[in-house]
Amino acid sequence: MTREGGRTRVRRPPVERRAEILRIAMETFAERGYQSASLAEIADRVGLTQAGVLHYFSSKAGLLTGVLDLRDSTDIEELGDERPRGLAFLRHLVETTRRNAEREGIVRLYTVLAAESVTARHPAQDWFRDRYQGLHALVVEALDEAQKLGEVGADVDTGTTARVIVATMDGLQLQWLLEPGSVDMAGATEVAISRLIGRELPPAEQR
Repeated sequence: MTREGGRTRVRRPPVERRAEILRIAMETFAERGYQSASLAEIADRVGLTQAGVLHYFSSKAGLLTGVLDLRDSTDIEELGDERPRGLAFLRHLVETTRRNAEREGIVRLYTVLAAESVTARHPAQDWFRDRYQGLHALVVEALDEAQKLGEVGADVDTGTTARVIVATMDGLQLQWLLEPGSVDMAGATEVAISRLIGRELPPAEQR
């Protein structure tokens, strides 16, 4: 054990300590938002001084980047080595919303920070802009594939439809956070996508 800032703490391997800081920062940002959460508060919850946290992350903005990268890596791991094609990718989006209903902390973090990111000079603004552009491009590509495969009619405007799908998913997350017991995110997402493309989605793969 070592003494730091008048407190006794157990020395942990750097990898474990870094993961702990990210977990606490994720919880704090989700509860209070980036602007309201202070580095001092995060450090206190971890059991370190601010200097101790800055040993692992160069700044509060750097800590935010680490949290967002951690959140993003979860989605990448779920997608696997190769994303599904055509309507199978839209089914993947529905199943993602189903899994999100079991991880409120991550959903709250994303929703809070996404809303904050529209403010001037917010450090996550570029991250969210890139993410929305990337997600929109993926959905457009999947819809284009579905049209080529004959799964979706040629009259579907893939660009606009993709934007409505993304907006629907985000809007449902907000409603679910406010009234979790009254919103079926996966069911509502599937209904919305099916209405937009004019056909039912393929069933989920059994695992």
